[in-house]
Amino acid sequence: MRLFQSIIPASVLMALLTACGGGESNVESGNRDGFLHYGNGAEPQGLDPHVVTGVPENHIIRALFEGLAVKNPITLEPEPGVAERWDISEDGTVYTFYINPEAKWSNGESMTASDYVWSWNRALHPDTGSLYAYMLYPIVNSESYSKREITDFDQVGVKALDDLTLQVTLNAPTPYFLQLMDHYSSFAVHPETLLKYGKMTDRFTPWTRVGNIVSNGAFTLDEWSLNRRIIIKKSEHYWDRDNVALSGVYFYPTENVVSEERMFRAEQLHYTQVVPLDKIPEYRKQGNKSYIQAAYLGTYYYLVNTDRPPVDNVLVRRALSYALDRDTLTRTVLQETAIPAYSITPPDTLGYNPPKLFDYDPAKARELLADAGYPNGEGWPGLEIIYNTQEAHRKIAVAVQQMWKKELNIDVTISNQEWKVYLNSVSQRDFQVARRGWIGDYVDANNFLDLFITDGGNNNTGYASDEFDDIILNLAPKAKTRDERYGLFYKAETMMMNEMPIIPIYTYTSKHLVHPSVEGIYPNLMDSLNLKYVKLHPGRSLHGEAN
Repeated sequence: MRLFQSIIPASVLMALLTACGGGESNVESGNRDGFLHYGNGAEPQGLDPHVVTGVPENHIIRALFEGLAVKNPITLEPEPGVAERWDISEDGTVYTFYINPEAKWSNGESMTASDYVWSWNRALHPDTGSLYAYMLYPIVNSESYSKREITDFDQVGVKALDDLTLQVTLNAPTPYFLQLMDHYSSFAVHPETLLKYGKMTDRFTPWTRVGNIVSNGAFTLDEWSLNRRIIIKKSEHYWDRDNVALSGVYFYPTENVVSEERMFRAEQLHYTQVVPLDKIPEYRKQGNKSYIQAAYLGTYYYLVNTDRPPVDNVLVRRALSYALDRDTLTRTVLQETAIPAYSITPPDTLGYNPPKLFDYDPAKARELLADAGYPNGEGWPGLEIIYNTQEAHRKIAVAVQQMWKKELNIDVTISNQEWKVYLNSVSQRDFQVARRGWIGDYVDANNFLDLFITDGGNNNTGYASDEFDDIILNLAPKAKTRDERYGLFYKAETMMMNEMPIIPIYTYTSKHLVHPSVEGIYPNLMDSLNLKYVKLHPGRSLHGEAN
């Protein structure tokens, strides 16, 4: 989905968060007035569902917009959103969505099936440059349209049968298709609003600014103070407004995780995006119920630009991977909050287990590096790892830097970049090695493997394989059994990992601090939070006392 972000000075952020008057904490005032105070990791790049890709963006967009289906907050099973129901043909290739007649835009206009046709045209149009266009490739002719092989969107399998009926025709049965309806790449946007500020395919226009944006979710955008906070408020026109308990949410760009944790303890935040690694043993020892850790469908890895020396040589890439002691890294640096990873797909993803083609083997690593022309590091031209701001990313990069120096005798530099700069560096492929995290947008191995289709929007490695593309885009979707499908995935992932355009490091767990006054935040495999279900209870504090 989602990529993991402007560090704000702790003193400035603390001042912002404590500006509640009369010594009242944000949690106290929030519990009284129904406003959740949420640490969001970074300043969002934008709020256009068809343009952005990051986790901080995702949290806000999913509150402002709603898909045809939404995830149950506990089971993650699809349930009605904009669509009050749907039918699926016997062969699994035709979905008919029936739009809720009460579903409205935030300006009070009714939503229509045509809004989705227009929006998916935009999401797939090559001029939009959506990095998530491939998410809609299960739809007939969508890939051809996105790649300019056809130019008539009427040939794509998306039809408005009437104002409230949307028909979608797929290339083949797609087990995860309903899950995609809760991913923001499939969200509808308000056509008239976008066209007021530019062409359909224009990016980063003023349409997402306060006072301009028209959305359809449980909340509307009320304030966006750059590098300070974003405030959303309960929508007057949301179809299920009566079941939304919160009055609104304050999102803070709290990437300084040490300050964020202090703010939580001072009851200035209800929720933290992460927890400082060195604080986790203390929370565990105390048995603190505010600390919540859960399995998480995501992989942390190093992205390799396969066109940049010296990592354009596959022998170098393999040497770097063999030289990493992932067990030690996850045990010491990550405080046993992660699992060593040897593939892009997390183990046991709906029963699919990826190949393991390598392990920690320093002797093998040195042999490979010598074969690449750098015996004992001689002649090594240098290498840079880029990461973005968070302290955990720095600690991992330092550990990797030290391991590569110890085992391979090579010098590696590390470079910290602000979130937006980092995103630009990766998208422009202006790097040698970059830290990366990918969190599943739906529970299926396909969501990790289709990252690496040739020229895919989130494939920033240079890796390209016609055979890999054919397996992921054509053969696997048409597989008749799960075993056949998983066998094809295994073959494709083996091909990809032999070329090693990425260096997997660990599989995630989610780690949050949640205030006892908060109800409706449920640990789940996707760390999915629907703010529609969140409630606040006045009178609860971190110390078990009435506020």
